[in-house]
Amino acid sequence: MSTSNDQPLKRTLTTRLLYFFILGDVLGAGVYVLIGQIAANSGGAVWVPLTVALALALLTAASYAELATKYPRAGGASHYVTRAYGPFAGFLAGFCMLAAGVVSVAALARGFAGDYLSEFVTVPVGLVAVLFLVALALVNARGIRESTRANVVATLIEVAGLAIIVVLGAWLLLRGEGDPARLTQLGTADQGAAAAVLSGAVLAYYSFVGFETSVNVAEETRDPRRSYPRALFGALATAGGVYVLVGIAASAAVPTSTLAKSSGPLLEVVRAAGGVPVWLFSAIALVAVANGALLTGIMSSRLTYGMARDGLLPSVLTRVLPGRRTPWVAIAATTTLSILLALTGSVATLASTLVLLLLVVFFMVNTAALVLRRDPGEQGHFRAPTVLPVLGAASCVLLATRIEADVWVRGLIVLGAGLVLGVAATARRGARSVAESRAAAK
Repeated sequence: MSTSNDQPLKRTLTTRLLYFFILGDVLGAGVYVLIGQIAANSGGAVWVPLTVALALALLTAASYAELATKYPRAGGASHYVTRAYGPFAGFLAGFCMLAAGVVSVAALARGFAGDYLSEFVTVPVGLVAVLFLVALALVNARGIRESTRANVVATLIEVAGLAIIVVLGAWLLLRGEGDPARLTQLGTADQGAAAAVLSGAVLAYYSFVGFETSVNVAEETRDPRRSYPRALFGALATAGGVYVLVGIAASAAVPTSTLAKSSGPLLEVVRAAGGVPVWLFSAIALVAVANGALLTGIMSSRLTYGMARDGLLPSVLTRVLPGRRTPWVAIAATTTLSILLALTGSVATLASTLVLLLLVVFFMVNTAALVLRRDPGEQGHFRAPTVLPVLGAASCVLLATRIEADVWVRGLIVLGAGLVLGVAATARRGARSVAESRAAAK
C-alpha cells in the first residue's frame, strides 16, 4: 500500500463524465421527495422558489469554480479555507463537509431501504442499509472511472423518470384534468408571497446541493481549468431547467394540498395520470437514491483523503490501492461511520442538520474566494466577478435565518465537536512542525 502524501490521484475524468457526475449528484433523491414540502411552504407556484434556489446556488457555485480551477486538488472546501484562514478554519470547513456527507449517505441508505423498496420486497431496514453501503464502498474502491460510468447510466435513468413526470403532467393538462391556475398561486395561510417564496427556496436549495462535492475530484479531472466550469454551470443549468419543468407539471397536475401531504409527491402525478406503473417509477426513485449515495460517498472519501494529506486527519487515511490508486482507507472509514449512523438514526434525524452544515461551509468558501484573490494561483483559472462571492456569502446568512431553532441546536452540537477536534488537529500539526524544525536544525 502506498502512503506517500505527494502521490497524485489519477486524472481520468473528462468534461462529459464530470458533467454527469455533478448532474447525477444534484438530480438526486431530493427532487423526488421535496416538491410536496416546497408546495406546502410556498403555494402552487412551485417553480418560483425552485428558480430562486437555482440563482442562489449559482452564486456559491461561481466561488467553487474559481477555487477548484485555481487549486485543483482533493480536499475541496477544507483546502481552500485552510489557504485563506489557516488550518483551524480549514479543519472546521472540512469537518462540516465530511459530517454532512457521511450523514447524507446514511440517510440515503435508510431511504433506499424504505417505502420505495417496499413496492418490491419487505426486508429489515438495517440489513438493507448495511448491504447497500458495503456495495457502494466496493464500487467506490474499484475506481473513479468505474464509479462515474455507473453514474452516467444512473443519471440517465433519473432524468428519464423526471421526464416521465413532465410528460404525464402535460398529458393531464391536455386531457383537461389539471389546473394551470395553480402555477400563479404564491403564499399560504400563514405567509405572504415574498415570505412564502423564501421559505420554499430554503427547501428547494437542498435539491441543488451536491455540486460542491465535485471539487473533490478536480484533481482527477483532465484539464480542470477548462473542464470544471463548463461541467459545473452546465449541470446546474440542466438541473434547474428539469426542476422547474417538474415543478410546473406536478403543481398543475395535482392539487397543492395533495402534494403537500404526500411523502412521495411525484408518485401522486403518476397515479393521477395513469399509464405508468407505480412500481416502475418506484424503481427509478431507488436508482436516484442509490446514485446520490454513491456520489456523496465518493465525495466523503476524497475529502477525507485530502484532509489527511493536508495533515488535518491521521496520515493512514492517505493510503491508496497500488493498482487502482483509490483511497481505500478513507473509503472504509467513511463507510463504517455511515453504517453506524444508518443503524442508529432515522432519515429525518440524519438529514435535519445537513443544510445548516453546508451553509456554514458555503459562507466560508465564498469569503475564502475573496481573501485568496491576493494569490495568483494557477494561470488561466476561472475568475468570478467579485459581486458573486459577496452575494453568495450574503445568501448563506439569509437562508440560515430561515433554519428552525431545533435544527440549530443539533447543528451547534456538531459544530462544537468540530471546534474541539479542530483545536486538537491544530495542536498536533503545530507540534509536528516544531519537531521537524528541531530535526532540521540538528
